[in-house]
Parts: sequence; C-alpha cells; structure tokens
Amino acid sequence: MKPEILVASPMPAPTMRSLDENFILHKLYEAADQAAFLAGIKDRVRAIATSGGRGASAALMDAVPKTEIIANFGVGYDAVDVPAAKARNIPVTNTPDVLTDDVADLALTLLLDAARMVSRADRFVRAGHWLKGNHPLGQAVAGKKLGIVGLGRIGAAIATRAEAFKLQVSWHGPRPKPDAKWPHVPDLVALARDVDFLCVICPLTPQTFHLISREVIEALGPEGTLINVARGPVVDEAALVDALKSGKLGHAALDVFEDEPKVPEELFSMENTVLLPHQGSATLETRTAMGQLVVDNLVAHFAGKPLLTRVA
Repeated sequence: MKPEILVASPMPAPTMRSLDENFILHKLYEAADQAAFLAGIKDRVRAIATSGGRGASAALMDAVPKTEIIANFGVGYDAVDVPAAKARNIPVTNTPDVLTDDVADLALTLLLDAARMVSRADRFVRAGHWLKGNHPLGQAVAGKKLGIVGLGRIGAAIATRAEAFKLQVSWHGPRPKPDAKWPHVPDLVALARDVDFLCVICPLTPQTFHLISREVIEALGPEGTLINVARGPVVDEAALVDALKSGKLGHAALDVFEDEPKVPEELFSMENTVLLPHQGSATLETRTAMGQLVVDNLVAHFAGKPLLTRVA
C-alpha cells in the first residue's frame, strides 16, 4: 500500500501528479469541514505536504498524530511550527536552491522598475496621458548604492546581478561572513542611510519581525527605494505606508505583504509603488522543481533514506 499523506494546500499540477503516483492523497484544502475531514483520516496520515503560506500548526500535527514528516513547498518555512514539530520528532524539509535565480531576478526587476518607473510609465501610456505630455524622469541605476538585508543564497545572487548593473553593494546581517566579497555593515540604520536602494531578503523569524522599522525606512529617505522579496512581516507595513504618504520614503517595490493576500488599499493609488502578488519563485520551471523536491523528500523518508533538504 502507498503511504497516505495530507496535502494541506494546492500545489502545481506536475507536483500533484507526482504525489499521486507515490502516495494516497488526502486534500485538506478541498474539505468543506476540515475538522471532520481530519478526524476521519487521523490515524492513517503519515506525512504532511504543505506550502510556505499554509504551513503546519501544532493543532494540525495533533489532528494527524501519526505524522512522520512535514514537507514544505517553499524555501520559507516560518508558517510551520518548528518547535512543535521538534517536540514531536517530526522532521521538516523545504525547497531551497531551486528558486534562488528566479527570486534574485525578480528583486532586480523590482529595483529597475522602481528606478525607471516601468509600471508607472505603462499605466501612463495605457491611460492616454502621453498625448498630453511626457512622462516624468526616472533614476539612473549605474553607480548607485544597493544595501542587501540578508546575504544567504538569494542575497548573494542579488548582489552578483547588481554588480552587472554597476551598483555598489553592501549588506547587513547578524554576523559578518569571511567569504563574502561585499562589505558587511553591522548597523542597519547606517546602511539604510548610506544606500539608494535597500533590498530585503532575510528569513522571517522572531528576531526579524519588523526589522525594517520606521527608523530604518526614514533613514532610507525621500530619494530611497525599499524592495521586499522576503516576507511581508519583516517590514513594519504601517510605518512604510506612512513614510510613502508623507514623502519620507521615495519608493517601494514590494512582492510580499504583512497580511497576504490583503494589501493596504492606500498603496493602490500611490504612483511611487510597485506591487506584485508574491511572484518571487513564480515560474513554471521553478515551481515544478520546488514541487519535485517536496516529492523527493517524502519518497526518501518512506524509503528510509536521508532527507535531501531537512531544516529541522
């Protein structure tokens, strides 16, 4: 018999096909009464496949107490209650590396969009405003300074791409990295004050919640641009909205928000924002590769082999 697993959230079609080939699937996201659904399968489910947005709470683990592994679709696993998983001896996996290039590409896309006003200019043309006059000037990118908050795999990939655009790169993190080629700035406010663009790509943890505070945002200043391709709660969103409204921050290019998919409506009418619906890894190739890592981790577990990308 195939192992039975709980699929907590929908995944790309190739992933679902591969899961179906290897396991008996119980799709929690399709259940009208999820509590009753879980009660009916509680002693049969041996794994949870979930997404970075849905995660897995302690209550969900308790609802399917035979769970042996949680496979997370996404590099970020902050929605998984890792302490609860550890307390129950449940390993957790994620999907790193395969999305590095796409997220880094999108970060540079957001930077360029904000600087050269690409989305804004597109709206300008579509609205027929070009017939009445020219579009405002944007900012040059070459020679400007980029600060990166978090120099993991993706942060380093962003830095490498930024150099190709002749940006001067520095970064902030909790500790220096001896092998990093870019200067480390231990004071985040000082970094924000010194750069033209600040790109956030650190994980969401209790320590990084609202790390991009009002002080950091205002240090970036009226000519600065904040780019967030990490997690929404890393940025104090209320402070960000206030700074954009008051002119204390120049621009924001955001792929993530504090209460997704809800976005502060005040941002909708602001021409100094670029807003995306969490598209960092959203390519067919990358989402397929992420899904395959979910499957491969589950298959490895049930075959008694080492997990490919265990994080807890």
